[in-house]
Amino acid sequence: MKRQLTVDDVEAAVLGGAILGGGGGGLIEEGLRVARLALAAGVPELWSVDEFDPQAITTTVAIVGAPAAPLPCVRPAHLLRTLALIREHAGGRPLVALNSNENGAETTVNGWFHAAITGIPVMDLACNGRAHPSSVMGALGLHTEADYVSVQAFAGGAQARYLEGVVSGRLELTSALVRRASVEAGGVVAVARNPVTVGYAAAHGAPGAISHAIEVGRAFLSGGVDGAAAALGGRIVADGIVAEYRCEQREGLDVGHLVFDDTARTELRFINEYMTLEQHGERQSAFPNLIMTFDDDGQPVVSARVRQGMRLRVLVAPGERLLLSRTMNMRELYQPLEASLGTAFAPLEPAA
Repeated sequence: MKRQLTVDDVEAAVLGGAILGGGGGGLIEEGLRVARLALAAGVPELWSVDEFDPQAITTTVAIVGAPAAPLPCVRPAHLLRTLALIREHAGGRPLVALNSNENGAETTVNGWFHAAITGIPVMDLACNGRAHPSSVMGALGLHTEADYVSVQAFAGGAQARYLEGVVSGRLELTSALVRRASVEAGGVVAVARNPVTVGYAAAHGAPGAISHAIEVGRAFLSGGVDGAAAALGGRIVADGIVAEYRCEQREGLDVGHLVFDDTARTELRFINEYMTLEQHGERQSAFPNLIMTFDDDGQPVVSARVRQGMRLRVLVAPGERLLLSRTMNMRELYQPLEASLGTAFAPLEPAA
């Protein structure tokens, strides 16, 4: 179904995206700013997957970096620059759609500004229906395609830190280079990457992800945290003061943990997104299940905005209620994350 995105979608998309971000996916205030700017600039359209020819080309638009970095700078001109660069290197085939890499406060509205300016519609699909920390996790499993050459365009940074460019090659290498560029640019870059057919994206990504974020956001706006929990089949598992919080930037990612003062000694560890939840020293939930924090006013709080002394509630929802990409079951993609946190949490191999 084709429809125009409107001001009534903004809060729902950003807040629903923030919840589905699971601690990552960008900052709420930035998501609201970009979405409102898009609607002031033009009329972005959201099309369902079945509105496109399966052989037509879509490209992923993303924001890569660490939300808590000290000098992030991605401007509207940077968004459009990445799109211009990727079109120059798309092999001569026109782009007919834009899709987000994931759901998050900023990432759910990825592509809205591009669409408002260029007229290219946003496809109701994300590479993953929740946020994730690595670019390869948001690349539709293309690293398993032996002949696929990744093309990634990036731009970002203020003044002397500004960087732009295009890299091509094996997916893991190009993703690592773009992540490094985000560090050099001050923490974050805009990216347009990995043109594929709509059919491939639909088969390996999360169709309906943007509408799902808007639905979750509307449930939250009407029913608060409990409304969001009901929409996701989740529950509140902790409520307390943050007694300890640590966050540091490592290779373009926010890595850290927080510990509550509750009797369960609840601990969350994150790499942008919340990866694990432990109580009484035992694992209770882990990525790709959704773990999300809310402040004393009931507003979603991403990991980069948590501070010691805050009172938070913790929502946990099962992965089965999310729109997940097949990459969420690829254990090899968890290995660098597990090394960063010093603990194993990858999903178990499916039974034979």
